[in-house]
Amino acid sequence: MWAPAARRVSLRIDGRTVPMAAADGGWFTAVDDGAGHGSDYGFLLDGADPPLPDPRSRWQPAGVHGPSRVYDHTRYTWSDDAWTGRQLAGSVIYELHVGTFTPAGTFDAAIERLPHLVDLGVDLVELLPVNTFNGEWNWGYDGVGWHAVQESYGGPDGLKRFVDAAHRAGLGVLIDAVYNHFGPSGAYAPRFGPYLSGGANTWGRSLNLDEADSGEVRRFIIDSALQWLRDYHADGLRLDAVHALVDRGATHLLEELAVEVDALSTAVGRPLSLIAESDLNDAKLITAREGGGYGLHAQWDDDVHHALHAMLTGERQGYYGDFGSPGCFATVWQQAFWHAGTWSSFRRRVHGRPVDRSRIPGHRFVVCLQNHDQIGNRATGDRLTASLSPGLLRVGAALLLTSPFTPMLFMGEEFGARTPWQFFTSHPEPALASAVASGRRREFAEHGWAEGEVPDPQDPATFHRSKLDWDGRDTDLLALYRALIRLRKTEPDLSDPRLDRVRVVHDEGVLIVDRGARTVIANLTPDPRTLPLTAECLLLTTDPSALLQGDSVTVPGESAVIL
Repeated sequence: MWAPAARRVSLRIDGRTVPMAAADGGWFTAVDDGAGHGSDYGFLLDGADPPLPDPRSRWQPAGVHGPSRVYDHTRYTWSDDAWTGRQLAGSVIYELHVGTFTPAGTFDAAIERLPHLVDLGVDLVELLPVNTFNGEWNWGYDGVGWHAVQESYGGPDGLKRFVDAAHRAGLGVLIDAVYNHFGPSGAYAPRFGPYLSGGANTWGRSLNLDEADSGEVRRFIIDSALQWLRDYHADGLRLDAVHALVDRGATHLLEELAVEVDALSTAVGRPLSLIAESDLNDAKLITAREGGGYGLHAQWDDDVHHALHAMLTGERQGYYGDFGSPGCFATVWQQAFWHAGTWSSFRRRVHGRPVDRSRIPGHRFVVCLQNHDQIGNRATGDRLTASLSPGLLRVGAALLLTSPFTPMLFMGEEFGARTPWQFFTSHPEPALASAVASGRRREFAEHGWAEGEVPDPQDPATFHRSKLDWDGRDTDLLALYRALIRLRKTEPDLSDPRLDRVRVVHDEGVLIVDRGARTVIANLTPDPRTLPLTAECLLLTTDPSALLQGDSVTVPGESAVIL
């Protein structure tokens, strides 16, 4: 146990109290021959009782405040020896939340839905955070145990069963990991050492990455990341909000992590991907270390989402104010970022820097029509099905899945789910629960929402409303998504990541996207448009009344064709 400020530390295990010896660097050590898999334990700092859970606990079966339990990774027998991994380039990602993906909300229940994902054609399943949080349900971003798996989902064995089954089905697994803050309840790590800095970010105190005694804090984070990839056989990590990782050291934590993950990838003989969520619009994150970058493999590109969403919906509130024009779409499709050293009205400053599109491939940018943030952070958690016509939903899918980027779907998007995905929590502390609920209402009251219109995050009904409805599937839309993914994989031009080969022309509500020898035409207007264009054949259309005749093509209103 690392507890640099403690004078003495004892281990309480299976009812026994074992004194620990002080070692170098603030560490305390002890050996207990009676301990083993399943032993419950905790630590006493300077004699204070009851014992505290282990910040590095692998297993918290009684919740974040309960005793830690010894977990032996070698006891699980894997069946994925033949798994060689999935590289990010060329892949389609599917983002899901274990607790709301199925009625049961467990890893085992999610396993039963893997055939649906295989049939859909996706390659990588991205799980929202699965490490421990306080309460019964949560998005996962209030996590406090960064080395343990949420017990209500199925615990450590449940996660292994899911990854094992996914690999047998030919699917890779990404895990969303949050290292920029601890959740508001059950975070015991700061009781043991200086895990937090003097600074703050959106969610509270920042992690201590560059102040005194930060070396062990960095190690704590890196060891957590490596265990998901090594011990749980995950194929990559999505790193939450890395712009909130304040590190003024010569080697940024992200670069240090990338070096260690590359080494692990070499050792296990399969690709391991690090995908950053970043608000910086700076490709330095995904530039190779040889080129002076951090060497991450990809980053989320919100500008692509904003350009698509604003163009399709017409929304211009908040950060959508800078987006939505066909010219904006053309820019992001060819240059990845809209804000690239340009003025951001939402931030009221210049933001981002240009991407060298001749050197950085588009597959390093993960893009979407919908994701957990862009749905769940809306006042009522409404999906695009609540605001778009069926035709424009199909146009959005066609543009996304023929883009030069790595496309990501949010669970249920592929069959037009109408269930909302709302912001939900289950904090057991009344004061914290009240503060979260009132803060949510206050946030949206500033934008004109009445208190009764914003769901209470603490109301169990908010969580249950957010569960995916598998019975209300739009089978026609699902067939289109399957066809688009299949076409993306059989037509190399449609997955070509070279941004400098993308050409976009826009004319009065019609977008023409040249993807090598393939052309995507999206008619955003309600009226059919006939364009003078010579093509060999129609590869796919979102509306069967599209017509290719001689030297022209007629594209029905609110539809797309691929030629």
